[in-house]
Amino acid sequence: MTTITPWWRGGVVYQIYPRSYFDANGDGVGDLRGITEKLDYVASLNVDAIWLSPFFKSPMKDFGYDVSDYRDVDPSFGTLDDFKALLEKAHRLGIKIIIDQVISHTSNEHAWFKESRSNATNPKADWYIWHDAQPDGTPPNNWMSIFGGTAWEWDSQRKQYFMHNFLREQPDLNLHNPEVQDAVLGEMRFWLELGVDGFRLDTANFYMHDPQFRDNPPRDMSTFDGSAGGTADNPYFFQQHVYDKDHPDNIAFLGRIRALMDEFGVTTTVGEVGSDDPKMMAQYTQTDQRLHMAYSFDFLNENVGAAHIRRVIRQMEDIIGDGWPCWALSNHDFARVVDRWSGYGGTPRQRASLFNLLLMTLRGTVSLYQGEELGLQQPDLTLDELVDPYDIMMFPNHVGRDGCRTPMVWEHQAAHGGFSTTQPWLPVRDYHAALAVDAQSAPDSTLNLTRALIHWRRHQPALTQGSIAVEERDDDLLVFTRHHGDQTLWVALNLGLEPIALQPPAGARIVREPFLSGDETNLAGLSGSIWSL
Repeated sequence: MTTITPWWRGGVVYQIYPRSYFDANGDGVGDLRGITEKLDYVASLNVDAIWLSPFFKSPMKDFGYDVSDYRDVDPSFGTLDDFKALLEKAHRLGIKIIIDQVISHTSNEHAWFKESRSNATNPKADWYIWHDAQPDGTPPNNWMSIFGGTAWEWDSQRKQYFMHNFLREQPDLNLHNPEVQDAVLGEMRFWLELGVDGFRLDTANFYMHDPQFRDNPPRDMSTFDGSAGGTADNPYFFQQHVYDKDHPDNIAFLGRIRALMDEFGVTTTVGEVGSDDPKMMAQYTQTDQRLHMAYSFDFLNENVGAAHIRRVIRQMEDIIGDGWPCWALSNHDFARVVDRWSGYGGTPRQRASLFNLLLMTLRGTVSLYQGEELGLQQPDLTLDELVDPYDIMMFPNHVGRDGCRTPMVWEHQAAHGGFSTTQPWLPVRDYHAALAVDAQSAPDSTLNLTRALIHWRRHQPALTQGSIAVEERDDDLLVFTRHHGDQTLWVALNLGLEPIALQPPAGARIVREPFLSGDETNLAGLSGSIWSL
């Protein structure tokens, strides 16, 4: 009996941030019609699916991650019919559609929250996480918000505190309550019935909290390495988050999500898991009763060297078992990798090509953020240009979110890089416009090398489905073997600036295209080569 591999397993997912992809109606904000107009370009990248960041109705305090109506499109992005048209064209082009589901919290303008806060006896009184103040009026415990300060906000109407892991305008749902679980599963079913192919689950390990509301213990900051996507200048990361997320009851709820997905055939879920405990990646994906895959923040932190990459891959292989990882080097929340990992040296173009080669040769499904195929750098933004609440709070230390969300560039000589005919919601720098799609027609451009790399990957079983074995080394050379069936590939990536002599296995032959490399056995700095055994 032949086993058919699901489309998502080993696939390439292209993340689109709708506000910043293409503005079809000329108001400075990207929209669904704009994405639909650019789907032929997406198809040319040879990706398997698109992940769309939230486009639901929202007051936009957190730019769509504060949902006020899960079943409607925010007018800034268009209409539900616009989404249906996007879905139809994508499917016609052979592209799957994955949409964000933000179900750990809602907007405080959601009808559920308005009813919940009205009093302590209404039908939705227990739909959010409410708690009395301590006798002295202070919050219930020491839990922190990622966006700064306590995770508790006093509500004078209900005369209790409510919990928010993010902005105070984003109250956390009480997913311990089966009625709340039923409600959010109903919202997800709505989109599945429309024909979406899967969900990216925002903050998937934040769904459940400790019912005893115990204080989180402090973290030993002398050993803090930012592996959970954090920074040592944000007090949220001064704690070990053992009670405000990753509660064991989360697993059973993920099983309910998986059962819903299984009703609709070959769909998928990818969970965002920013956990203090790396084993959570395995717990959330192992067996067919949980998520299909999850991604961590291990490659979304600051400059990392070859030793760190080796450690992360090995750690994942040690814990994942029959689970499945999804890797990302950039997304809508972190500075673009070309600058975030600038410590490697060299030129941005060299780094972009090397990092894309790394991403496309890892074991698992990979997520490519819009603009990474162009080699876009992280732009410098001034305080008066910022709109993101987290970036404003952390300025000038971090301008990661607004910087990586600046508009996609399409035409190098057009105003605003061809993104919009009017001033966009975030600025477009000239050095971004110089890397626009229409300026990268050369065969060796970052765009065309990435296109060719993705196309080649799709036809290599060792890359899409194979095992991975990392060689132990103490230099800047990252070497691993990918194997599946009768195909074995030997991957060598020089993360340093100096050439490194290679010693490929006996009988190996180099795969030259579509990769740029130096002499076959003397790998130039910031380059890579792949060999077939």
